[in-house]
Amino acid sequence: MSATPTPAERTADPRLARLSLNQKTTNRWSVAEAVDGCVRAGIPAIGLWREPVQDMGLDHAAKLVRDAGLRVSSLCRGGFLTAADPVERQRALDDNRRAIDEAATLGAPCVVLVVGGLPEGSRDLPGARARVADAVAELAPYAGEHGVRLALEPLHPMYCADRAVLSTLGQALDLAEKFPLDRVGVVVDTFHVWWDPTVWAQISRARLRIASFQVCDFNLPIPSDALLARGMMGDGVIEHRPFRVAVDEAGYTGDIEVEIFNADIWAADPDEVVATMVQRYIDLVL
Repeated sequence: MSATPTPAERTADPRLARLSLNQKTTNRWSVAEAVDGCVRAGIPAIGLWREPVQDMGLDHAAKLVRDAGLRVSSLCRGGFLTAADPVERQRALDDNRRAIDEAATLGAPCVVLVVGGLPEGSRDLPGARARVADAVAELAPYAGEHGVRLALEPLHPMYCADRAVLSTLGQALDLAEKFPLDRVGVVVDTFHVWWDPTVWAQISRARLRIASFQVCDFNLPIPSDALLARGMMGDGVIEHRPFRVAVDEAGYTGDIEVEIFNADIWAADPDEVVATMVQRYIDLVL
């Protein structure tokens, strides 16, 4: 006799088998509301953020997701590893170890690392990148012991100074390849890498280093808060299907997260956002 289907399995459209709702896309929803929204929409996976998980309580959140029959596709976020001050550096390392612990409890395969920008007042970009490499070297064994991958996310170059001194997939791979495959991987996020003329070669190079695949659009005009330039697939300038085909051909078989930072989307009815997301995923990503 087959096992009783989970709530997610009972409502799932087979076309959505790899779709994941990153919690930021429905920023108004708590963990409980986002889990319920996924179940109602037939979305089998969720990308969680540490702060709302901590608000609910780690063990409670893990049980809630598990009981709903959902996968956790990733935990956002760790990183911010560029501090030169020894006390700040140790604080960052300790926080990233906590993120690894949280991911292991949630059953998340990876912690997404936004590696950090230049420390205040610094113009030493090579030094910041070197400190990221040193920090990843310290964290990778701990991640491996807990069955969690560190997923290095290159961010669009406009965020280099304040958020991520890794700007291209090639740079992320150069660092990731120094470590065992099961400890350090990379994130392919269409918003951040769509512009890169080498991206197709780098995706092919990445192969099983791809730990997470995220999609959303790049909207114009860029808002005054550039963090909120992400948009729903189809509303911006990115052609998404070629990226999905490329990561598939590279050997990635994991979840496809939709992660959107956008003030208008955050203000909208989350259920309507999810319904649009599902349809755009089917029409533009698959």
